[in-house]
Amino acid sequence: MSRQLLLAIDQGTSSSRTVIYDNAVTVIGSSQQEFAQIYPQPGWVEHDPEAIWRSVQDVTRQAMQDVGATAADIVAIGITNQRETTLIWDRQTSACIHNAIVWQDRRTASYCERLKADGAESLVSQKTGLKLDPYFSATKIAWILDNVKGVRERAVNGELAFGTVDSFLLWRLSGGRVHATDASNASRTLLFNIHRQEWDDELLQLFDIPRELLPTVLDCAADFGVTDDETLGGAVPICGIAGDQQAALIGQAGFEKGTTKSTYGTGCFVIANTGDKALASGNQLLTTVASRIDGKVTYGLEGSVFVAGSAMQWLRDELGIIDSAPESESIAKTTGIVDDVHVVPAFAGLGAPYWDPHARGAILGLSRGSGRNEIVTATLQAVAFQTRDLIDAMADDGIAPSTIRVDGGMVANGWFLQFLADILGIPVERPLNVESTVLGAAYLAGLQSGVIESVAQLAGLWQREALFEPKMSVDRREQLLAGWGAAVARVRTGG
Repeated sequence: MSRQLLLAIDQGTSSSRTVIYDNAVTVIGSSQQEFAQIYPQPGWVEHDPEAIWRSVQDVTRQAMQDVGATAADIVAIGITNQRETTLIWDRQTSACIHNAIVWQDRRTASYCERLKADGAESLVSQKTGLKLDPYFSATKIAWILDNVKGVRERAVNGELAFGTVDSFLLWRLSGGRVHATDASNASRTLLFNIHRQEWDDELLQLFDIPRELLPTVLDCAADFGVTDDETLGGAVPICGIAGDQQAALIGQAGFEKGTTKSTYGTGCFVIANTGDKALASGNQLLTTVASRIDGKVTYGLEGSVFVAGSAMQWLRDELGIIDSAPESESIAKTTGIVDDVHVVPAFAGLGAPYWDPHARGAILGLSRGSGRNEIVTATLQAVAFQTRDLIDAMADDGIAPSTIRVDGGMVANGWFLQFLADILGIPVERPLNVESTVLGAAYLAGLQSGVIESVAQLAGLWQREALFEPKMSVDRREQLLAGWGAAVARVRTGG
């Protein structure tokens, strides 16, 4: 007899992971593998598509081997992915025509500025809920079409396919039979009308992108086809797809309006559920599709910080002042809150609410007594300060969370979460399963396959592991926030 397992693939910015769950959505096995980042020029970030695909194959096969599972044991596959990262491949060979251009990449900043100068941003924002920023997929597609010889003609002729990472993986997993994506990933491309839930001809014309490149858009829980026999040794239904931040909201059981989660992975991403209303931000936050299940669209208000966990990698790999990310907690506990030193990790510009692609990182306030411990602690504090920037902007837009649910690799750091609660001034909840992103993908696969009966059942599965209550005085909080604000002003363009 088959074992009724769910398999979830989490293809992230720095690693790929597969987690296998039993039919009670309890983890029984997992495998993870990092892959190389490519930095061709300052501000440019790429991935080798084949490295992404190999890593996904490796971790999936390893996880299955570890739990003794065959394709017949897996009821359904869910996929979650780094969003906005852009790939274009040959429909015949399945080979990409250029490296994947990663969401962090800023090469199209001047192109975005030209479009803004032409007055295009209001059109883009009204239709997509997004900003005209290099972060999103459309300008990356345009760059490839304009900079790889012969590509535009082939795109018009229908020889090529565009996809975000989910779509690329779906294509490869299905043996090139399925070219599709889900509404959450489509909503991050600058080409998808989030109100009409369709690719928008006016936007395609604006960016000069042929419709022939685009995938079909389905619900987050849908029948996305089956794997080919070569990949997993049998045909396994692919039943769920969501971009990583939307998947994390699903994994955090964020189904009620006002529920807010913050994920601390490579970047920091805060999403608040705004229900069936696409709430337009007055504070440069993004309006996005949080989920589309059974044809019903739930919208989210989102703020994005480009650097969070990757700042810990920077301390480890580039500065060499910590051996591992967990070491930062013991350092911060020993050091205590740092007042005078500020790290502004704007390595790829500043995201919400500033949207300054030209800002660059800085360490400010150094004195002769400043050292490793102060820099490490200030880097942790910077992630909390950036989260506060997003929560303030959300509150001004009319969504003020009374608590925030957190997940991702950084939330293992209890010192960081206590400082976060102190700086936000609201309780921070850490769930029993902090890997909410991959869990959300499993939930979607479970819903579509019938392993999970309803969204209501999912809400009952969420459990809190720890609660961090704010303890800091208002005066102390305001003092720290003023110092952070002054530091950010120093790195902003013209600041």
